[in-house]
Amino acid sequence: MKLEAKVGAFVLVSLAILCATVYYVSHVDFGGARVPYKTYLRQAGGLEPGTEVLFGGITVGKITAVKPDPTDPTRIEIALDVKQGTQLNAKSLARLGTVSLMSRPVLSISTGSNDAPRLPAGGVVPSEETLSLDDMQRKIVTLADSADTLLSSLQTNLTDITGDARRLLANLNQITGESNQKRVADILANADTMITRMSPKIDKITDQVTELTTNANGLVTKAGPLVDNVNTTVSTANETIRGLRDPIQTDLEEVHKTLADARELIGNLQRVVRTNDQNIAYTLENVRIATDNLSDLTQSVKERPWSLIRVKQPQDRKVPQKEGSQ
Repeated sequence: MKLEAKVGAFVLVSLAILCATVYYVSHVDFGGARVPYKTYLRQAGGLEPGTEVLFGGITVGKITAVKPDPTDPTRIEIALDVKQGTQLNAKSLARLGTVSLMSRPVLSISTGSNDAPRLPAGGVVPSEETLSLDDMQRKIVTLADSADTLLSSLQTNLTDITGDARRLLANLNQITGESNQKRVADILANADTMITRMSPKIDKITDQVTELTTNANGLVTKAGPLVDNVNTTVSTANETIRGLRDPIQTDLEEVHKTLADARELIGNLQRVVRTNDQNIAYTLENVRIATDNLSDLTQSVKERPWSLIRVKQPQDRKVPQKEGSQ
């Protein structure tokens, strides 16, 4: 046999072995080593037969069929095959996902929980809907409308606040006017005069306080023996307390028991209060409203006391002039 014939025979045998190996591996990988499952989604989002199935981000199989559910036309039935040994469980969730922004959609299944029971072959994987682009667009439009309404309301409130601020500034300018400044200056001048007139009396009071301190020092010296007597009395009282300790402890135990009864009574009262909580809340709300009304009335009377007997505000009383200032 020639060398060329031997080489050709060797190549043919190698190709036959390679084809047999590929056929065997593909048959093992894509035939008997697959487990079928189903899931249902209301928005398939481009899923089709051959789309990858990810379990915890790892490719474990492919989608075999996508069609409307014959029993419920509002959802899509998705059939899929995954590798044998994939631990799908009752808490695994199938959702529409993507690996990246520019890639095709995939069916992503979460790992679920280790304590959840495993799904049998042919079982239904629980699903969870994802937010589609249309839903996101509708939500953005709704949010924009709400923002427009909020801006309009905010502009109205800012206008009202600006008006209130202007009125407040006008009132402040009126309060700090020239007449009020002159009145404050007169009050300060009167205060200086009063302090000058009271200075001799303050000096006299200081001398009396000094003398009183000196007398107190002498009194403390004389009180030394009295303190010793008090110490003796305290020692006697300690002995008396030691003798009364046991009766006091008995009384304390009785007090403890009384406190326990009081706690039980308070618990009963709390249950009664919880039972009548709504009525109490109504009563407290009425009391709060009455208190606010009374506070407003009191503030009004403080600011405008003449309103109780007359409608027109009386004129400001002139500050009396000191003699000799004319």
